[in-house]
Amino acid sequence: MYSKESDESLVKKFRSGNNKCFDAILNRYQLRVFSYIIKMVKDKDLANDIFQEVFIKVITSLKKDNYNHEGKLLSWILRISHNQVIDHFRKDSKMPIAGRSQNLNDDFNIFDVIKLEEKSIEDVMVNDQIQEDVRSLVNELPNEQMQVVRMRYFLQMSFKDIAEISGVSINTSLGRMRYALINLRKLVEEKNLTLTNS
Repeated sequence: MYSKESDESLVKKFRSGNNKCFDAILNRYQLRVFSYIIKMVKDKDLANDIFQEVFIKVITSLKKDNYNHEGKLLSWILRISHNQVIDHFRKDSKMPIAGRSQNLNDDFNIFDVIKLEEKSIEDVMVNDQIQEDVRSLVNELPNEQMQVVRMRYFLQMSFKDIAEISGVSINTSLGRMRYALINLRKLVEEKNLTLTNS
């Protein structure tokens, strides 16, 4: 019934009290949004919880007129999803660090020192300390650089996804990552940290 209506039309009718229009929005985007969340959290039950929180926020924001239609309803919902995931990890303090930089191999990359092979208990303890040091360093970055590092390494997102969520070009995201790595290297030198367990 509503499948051919634009997002703008559905939002307008939903704000006017037609709840079936929200169902149409949900049906249109739930698969994309859920896939995006589960890709980040890698846990179906947790993804379901966050998915429900996201659409509660979407409903609340639409009712309060906190969304200005610019033809980007999906991007807006994905941004809410991203923020919910970040909030969950912040509360849970279990944000994993994984990944390697393939695009910036000419730069020193502190994430490359974190290996994922079998380790002794001593190695695990040292590695935990390294990860704590890395988290502390990331928190000292300017906000835009901190966000791109978290999305790339903590959530293992592609630069295409990072650009879409951040509302900037892929080149801008790459630039922020490059400056983040330069700044992280400076912080490592300033604090005289050893980010290796070998």
